[in-house]
Amino acid sequence: MGTETSSVDISEPLLVDPLGNAEKEKYLREEIPEWKEQITIRGLVVSAVLGTLFCIITHKLNLTVGIIPSLNVAAGLLGFFFVRTWTGFLTKMGFFAKPFTRQENTVIQTCVVACYGLAFSGGFGSSLIAMDQRTYELIGPDYPGNRAEDVKNPGLGWMMGFMFVVSFLGLFSLVPLRKVMVLDYKLTYPSGTATAMLINSFHTKTGAELAGNQVQQLGKYLSLSFVWSCFKWFFSGIGDSCGFDNFPSFGLTLFRNTFYFDFSPTYVGCGLICPHLVNCSVLLGAIISWGFLWPFVSEHAGDWYPADLGSNDFKGLYGYKVFISIALILGDGVYNLVKIIIITVREMWSASSKQTRLPVVTEVNDDESSELQSEEKMRDEVFLKDRIPTWFAASGYVGLAAISIATIPMIFPPLKWYLVLCSYILAPALAFCNSYGTGLTDWSLASTYGKIGLFIIAAAVGQNGGVIAGVASCAVMMSIVATAADLMQDFKTGYLTFSSAKSMFVSQLIGTAMGCVIAPLTFWMFWTAFDIGSPDGPYKAPYAVIFREMAIIGVQGFSELPLYCLEMCGGFFAAALAINLVRDVTPKKFSQYIPIPMAMAVPFYIGAYFAVDMFVGTVILFVWEKLNRKDAEDYAGAVASGLICGDGIWTIPSAILSIMRIDPPICMYFGPSSSG
Repeated sequence: MGTETSSVDISEPLLVDPLGNAEKEKYLREEIPEWKEQITIRGLVVSAVLGTLFCIITHKLNLTVGIIPSLNVAAGLLGFFFVRTWTGFLTKMGFFAKPFTRQENTVIQTCVVACYGLAFSGGFGSSLIAMDQRTYELIGPDYPGNRAEDVKNPGLGWMMGFMFVVSFLGLFSLVPLRKVMVLDYKLTYPSGTATAMLINSFHTKTGAELAGNQVQQLGKYLSLSFVWSCFKWFFSGIGDSCGFDNFPSFGLTLFRNTFYFDFSPTYVGCGLICPHLVNCSVLLGAIISWGFLWPFVSEHAGDWYPADLGSNDFKGLYGYKVFISIALILGDGVYNLVKIIIITVREMWSASSKQTRLPVVTEVNDDESSELQSEEKMRDEVFLKDRIPTWFAASGYVGLAAISIATIPMIFPPLKWYLVLCSYILAPALAFCNSYGTGLTDWSLASTYGKIGLFIIAAAVGQNGGVIAGVASCAVMMSIVATAADLMQDFKTGYLTFSSAKSMFVSQLIGTAMGCVIAPLTFWMFWTAFDIGSPDGPYKAPYAVIFREMAIIGVQGFSELPLYCLEMCGGFFAAALAINLVRDVTPKKFSQYIPIPMAMAVPFYIGAYFAVDMFVGTVILFVWEKLNRKDAEDYAGAVASGLICGDGIWTIPSAILSIMRIDPPICMYFGPSSSG
């Protein structure tokens, strides 16, 4: 799945040498199973288990800070571990176990990513809960454009139905272009390439040994994270002010400005996975906002805004936090959208010019070149062998679109059928742009396309239902463009692991179907067990308020912002554009130190505590790389995944205890010493 925080630099020559020379001949000559044999019952069972786990983790991150690192390494590693353990157990018991191939490993990876991808692109932490009663009340009943009629609380039935009618369209929209994107344009798709290299390495002798060691590290830190999260629970008391999550690590003054380390394994793990630049950008955003900007604005309470307003009133400091965050996010999104469109047009023009003006010359100079060409030819044959008919993809898209056009207005009445039709006419073009851009840069702009749809539809519908129509259309558009990009990533992975394109497509369909059930169910666990959307609780759902405010702006304009808020928003929007421009025109040795505005925006609204945790993670990784770079490269992802997964697994018993109304026995609270 894609986020808008980082990219991976992987060059094309790396694709042809995932194995050593001694093993490559065997690799090329191995019998490649038929596409039906690549999809197994055991693989689907493992996919469902891992999909459930990663949906829980994605929801937890989405509902707390909104930053979701790639879990592809953990998915591939755990899939390999579970099936290898199962086949080893059966063999020791004297039963025949079908060999575990790289193709089956790829299918598991595809299913898991498709499943937990819907937890992000489905809008569970953003557009769907932007419609709920809590978000409406947070913004305020008297806030212009925020109508009581524009409320739709989450429901398990309608969320599952909505997922089923919108999530498959993206898969059918670009299937006919798989050859163009993967073979003709030779797009890199860095995450898909990295995943393929990982899976290929697992199925060699040396790679299997490393994978075994990585699994040991993952299991070790998963256990530690789970036990630590359980230990923390006993001291967290009733309410949101107790426990290690409210530990004033740097003193009470900084604690009041949200600067503290809250001992979260999840955020430390995110810091280990995310690039150093992302983590430092998040911390810089926290320092600028909570260290300087918000204290400065607070000093003008009573002048710029009424001093007696509540902490969550949009006419006060809360309004500055939300709208400046939106300005940074939109500035970064608009810049990168324009940038990727320009790159896409330029690359397509360049490719077409080469094809029409230059003769094709094939020259074999040595045995190595011949070997590489033979390998590439074999990949092409496998990828093109099991065709997916164009008529099937087109009829699937049209049929699903017709069902969706009829169904979505029943779920969201303000979103009329003709607006849904217009969205689906434009969706394939937007899906192509996003998939092509992802192939070049590893940067999915699904949420940016969703926000553009939100503004357009909200403005088109107007005050009578524009908020609901806007956020609903955002969820529709995000789902289509995100799943289309994920599918092309998976086609690239399948191409490099000698997996059938048909098995990739079918496994993506199966994983999406799993996600349509598992993502709403796991979200419902959070919804029923925890106080989702409370600004003072752990599950703030920050993007719910942001997305609802965007829809209100689309309907209402900027009439009710606090004093100087619009000017500040304009300044930060321009700053986001300028920072991105400077990053692109500056040499890489300098640009690697220029912050990312999208990452800086998140703590402006949420707080600085998670930025501290992520920075601790990046410091640990930095020191580790200095002491032993190879070990850090081999095991940092496994350690980080263990920390995230262990904390995520604890969410399940924590939710059960909450539903059963069993409270932690101890409240560990910190306050100033009594002067008396």
